[in-house]
Amino acid sequence: MLELYHHGTSVCAAKPRVVLAEKKIEWTGHYVDILAGDQFKPEYMKLNPNAVVPTLVHDGRVVIESTVICEYLDDAFPEPPLKPASPYDRAQMRIWTKRIDEQVHPNTTPVTFAISHRHVVKSHGPQVVEEYINRMGPAVAPRRRRRIELGVEDEDARAALKVWDKFLGDMETRLAKNQWLAGPEFSLAECCVVPFINRLDMLQLSFMWVEKRPGVTDWFRRIRARPWYDRTMFGFCPAPLRQLMREKGLEAQTKVRAILAAA
Repeated sequence: MLELYHHGTSVCAAKPRVVLAEKKIEWTGHYVDILAGDQFKPEYMKLNPNAVVPTLVHDGRVVIESTVICEYLDDAFPEPPLKPASPYDRAQMRIWTKRIDEQVHPNTTPVTFAISHRHVVKSHGPQVVEEYINRMGPAVAPRRRRRIELGVEDEDARAALKVWDKFLGDMETRLAKNQWLAGPEFSLAECCVVPFINRLDMLQLSFMWVEKRPGVTDWFRRIRARPWYDRTMFGFCPAPLRQLMREKGLEAQTKVRAILAAA
């Protein structure tokens, strides 16, 4: 039995969903509402002491960490293979998945929060805003206040956008010479990168590739044509949150363009 504990808006939880869909593996889902704090419930923390999603349970054995889960699934269910046959291409695949974990993921939250999620916090009123700001203690409170008040003009969001722009530039360079990120075949590199590119698209930031990066544009077009795309990317995401990301993304576009132009 294959069970996945996941959440609809988590980019990391989407990574193994892509692998499962690409391999057409049947699985049982357990929805962990991270916005409601379900990840901190004792029964879930017994599975994942880091209190994050996703968590995979395969025949009673627990696997955590999204990239590790993706590799595990490819080992446990080898057809069709998602790791390149060439040792060099396999190394390239792991460079991309490593960059997602170490560079892109830490810079996705500031962008998402700055454009859309801070509005969710603000919608609950001044008391909730102050609770959010002070939750991590006085040392962190000023930074959290800036994030709430400044949006994409906050220094964390500005820096994150520049990291993203560099990553997309590197994707363009790679895709100018290869059909896929790790070589001639769709691989775990795509499985791990797709949810993050999709997040930018949901935030109405696709101009970052559509207007100047034809390789990334074509790559994403081919990704979106895969039969699992809509279900895997949007089937678990609440419609109101999707709409909020779209609306606030459109509102933020002018400022984002100015930040990137000044980089």
